[in-house]
Amino acid sequence: MSKLEEIIETAESMIRERGYNGFSFREIADAVGVKSASVHYHFPTKGDLGAVVARAYTEKFLLALGDPEAVTHAPKKLIERYIEACRYAIAKQDKMCLCGMLGAEIAALPDDVARETRIFFEKNIEWLAKVYMRMTNVGAAGAQRRAYGAVATVEGAMILARTLKDPDAFDKAVKQIATS
Repeated sequence: MSKLEEIIETAESMIRERGYNGFSFREIADAVGVKSASVHYHFPTKGDLGAVVARAYTEKFLLALGDPEAVTHAPKKLIERYIEACRYAIAKQDKMCLCGMLGAEIAALPDDVARETRIFFEKNIEWLAKVYMRMTNVGAAGAQRRAYGAVATVEGAMILARTLKDPDAFDKAVKQIATS
């Protein structure tokens, strides 16, 4: 892994644990084993770094979910995959969704980071709506409503589980979207 990739990965981890304002370039440099100037070389501002991290996270997350319209995967299995991706973050990594953390801080984020955060949620809603369209006869508007509800439920369940220090709280909160 290159130093650039390490910087991005380290920043992602720190944001998922502490939020956007919970890390500094110096902390990233120390964790990666470079000088702070090296971090600034790749990312002149914290906003530049945050935007790249959010974009990479979005791409990685959606790639792991796969094609929502692939007929080889049953819609219910795709919903389970979505839930499991989020459950893994909270239960196995003890970290929040990166964009969930950023979303909570949206008013204080630089514009480019806020934009990438919105894109994450828009793409998640779009992905889920495509899956729900395959599952039910609710039409496009109904599928989109269900997608909004699923994203809100999963993100809220992550906050609940982390706050209570109880991964089972996540499972209890998302049960409704897993079975519908």
